[in-house]
Order: sequence, then structure tokens, then C-alpha cells
Amino acid sequence: MKFGIFYEHQLPRPWNEGDEQKLFNDALEQVEVADRLGIDFAWEVEHHFLEEYSHSSAPEVFLAACSQRTKNIRLGQGIRQVIPAYNHPARTAEVIATLDLVSNGRVEFGTGESSAELELGGFRIPVERKRKIYMESLEQICNMLAMDPYPGYKGQYFEMPCRNIVPKPVQRPHPPLWVACSQRETIRMAARLGIGALTFAFVDPAEATEWVEEYYGIIKSDACVPIGHAINPNICMVSSFSCHQDREEAVRRGLAGFEFFGFALGSLYAFGEHKPGRTDLWQEFQAARAKEQETRDITRALSGSRGGIGTPADLREHLLKFEACDVDQVTFIQQAGRNKHEHICEALELFAAEVMPEFKQREEERERKKMAELAPYLEAAMARKVALEELPEEEIPTFVSLGRRISEESKNEESLYEQRAAGG
Repeated sequence: MKFGIFYEHQLPRPWNEGDEQKLFNDALEQVEVADRLGIDFAWEVEHHFLEEYSHSSAPEVFLAACSQRTKNIRLGQGIRQVIPAYNHPARTAEVIATLDLVSNGRVEFGTGESSAELELGGFRIPVERKRKIYMESLEQICNMLAMDPYPGYKGQYFEMPCRNIVPKPVQRPHPPLWVACSQRETIRMAARLGIGALTFAFVDPAEATEWVEEYYGIIKSDACVPIGHAINPNICMVSSFSCHQDREEAVRRGLAGFEFFGFALGSLYAFGEHKPGRTDLWQEFQAARAKEQETRDITRALSGSRGGIGTPADLREHLLKFEACDVDQVTFIQQAGRNKHEHICEALELFAAEVMPEFKQREEERERKKMAELAPYLEAAMARKVALEELPEEEIPTFVSLGRRISEESKNEESLYEQRAAGG
């Protein structure tokens, strides 16, 4: 099983001068530490206007900085918003390819559409059509990355003339595709499209078995028709994370941050209301948590998705359950709430020293067996894909430069004027 770290760049109120800069600098150092320790992935989200919960609106900039401070860790856009109102598909293709180049081929292309009103409404994206827009956009981005030239497209929600999108990525035909999944139906969609599933549902390891079995069942069925030019059969689960030799200290360092993560997520996406620049999520969270503290059972508090908080032995037990479910990757929510930078780094060091090695030891053989088993199914799925046809050489259009066009139009106007003058 592989491991990752995940960033929203959370910054609870109140905010002081320099807090955002420290947040980003600390995160860069944490990714550097994770790379040195052999952790496999660093995921960075793209969100807009989600104060306190996520100050990560330009993940490609952060990941580019990470690329120059690391050597091996995979750099995941977890996710890039691909609907055109957020990011034009050609711009997304250019960003992904450039990031792949500067990172020497380490990009994971996670995709999404969002389900937060603050984001969707801010960009005037119709909620009832966002999934269809997402699908259309993603397919064309993959075509732009893989085709030379991109033949152009006119669809229901996006159109663009023939152009050759440059640069091209190191990883051909394109970096591995993922989609953010917060519901089981999205995991089914991921499998049908041949995309890796980045699950942000905080499921219990026992429930994960059903999700994984269903995902790979669809990957192996005729229902899998790849949206991209390659299939990425992987399922990733997120988990809380705080590791210390003393369980109570692990709880003190990490539980409140993880619970704020869940509270802020629920408030912004499900049950809350938000006044831009004024709502104080941290204050609301503290009030809600104070009521729960009176009846809190710490053993129960560390079950399920909170099982990543505890001693190395606790984490090992928690992760073995995911491994038994055939989960491909577990990604840790370690930067959440007011979790301290030094505590995050210490926890990563301890995890890498005492928990990760045995999982790493088994990973190469597990991955080899998995891909050998899937090979005929992936080949059959790719054969079902209806690809965008390349333009015949004679149909690739020629475009006259703007300067030349203006010059020729000017000459034509002068000629017409002279003819009229001569006739008059």
C-alpha cells in the first residue's frame, strides 16, 4: 500500500499578518520531509472562496515550488477544477504538462467539479449541469495533452478550434487521471471512466471493502470505457493522522484539527451558511465541540476515520485494515485546523521509522500482481474507447498571422479606394 499527505492549507480565524505566508512555507517544508522519508504522494487541492477551510486556490504554483525541493514524491493536483468557468481546458492542459516537465514526470492529474455553492456560484456554474460540463471538459483536456495537433471540438458546453497545445507532458499520453469522490456513486463513475478514485468520504476500513470491490468490479466489466488515453486503476482513501509514542499526546496534537476539518467541510458543503469575510468557522467549531466534550468517550473518538490518530501500533492496526481491503493508497489529513508544523513533521518521522517499512516491503509485489491480473481487462477497456479522430494532414487548417491579415486588409481597402477614386 502507498501513502500520501494531503493539503487544503487550512487557516482558522483569527488571522494575523504573516499567517498565510507561514502556512505555505511550513507546508513546503513538510513536503520536503515527506519526500526524504519515502512517502509516495503529496496532494494539493484547488478551492476558491472557502475561507479557513482551504486557502489553496493556485495548487499548480505550490506544486511547482514542491517540485524544486523534492526528488521522488509524486505531486498530485488533488484536484484541479476542470470546468471551463474555473479553468479553460487548454490552460489546464498547459499547466499539467508544464508541471510534469518541471517535476521530471511526477504529476498525478486529479480532477473535480466541486459541490460548494461558494465556488460554483462564484463562477456562475449551473449546479444541475456541472457533471456533464466536467465530463466534456475532462475528455477534451486529455485529447489536448495526447494529440498533435488537437483537432478542435464543438460540444454542448465547450468549443475550440484546431490548435497544437504545447508543451507536452513527460508522461505520455498524459499523467495518471484521478477524480475526487465524496459519494459512492462518484466512485462508480471513476471506475466507468477508467480513472483513479480519490475518496474523501472518511469511510471506516470495514466499509472500504465494499467500495474497493465495487470499483474493481466495474473496472473489469464492459461498463469501463476510458475517458482518457490511458487507465489509472487505483483507489485512495483518506485518513486522519497524528502519531506519537503516547496516545494521549497524539490525541492532543491531532484530534481537534481533524475534527475541525470535518466540521468546516460539513458547514461549507452541507449544513451551514457563510457570510464572506465575516463568518468565523473556528469559533463555531469550538462552540460545537465544547458541547460534545462533556460526554466524549476517547476510545470511541479514535475509531473509524479517526483511527489514524494514536501510537505507531495504533496506526499499524488501522492501516492493516485498509491493506486487507486492497486499498491502493492511504492519504493522511495531517495539516488541519491548528495542528502545529513541528508536530506534523515529528509525526511523519515516527510513522516512517516505525510503521511504513513493513507496508513498503509488500507494496512492489502487490502492485505487480494487481497489474498482471488487470492487464487483459484494461486492454479490453481501451479497445472500447471511441477516440477523437485525428485530422488528415490536408485538413489541418492554416492560420494567417494577425499582422499579415491587417496588412492585407489595409492594402485591399487602399486598392478599393483607388478604384473608386479612378471611377469617380
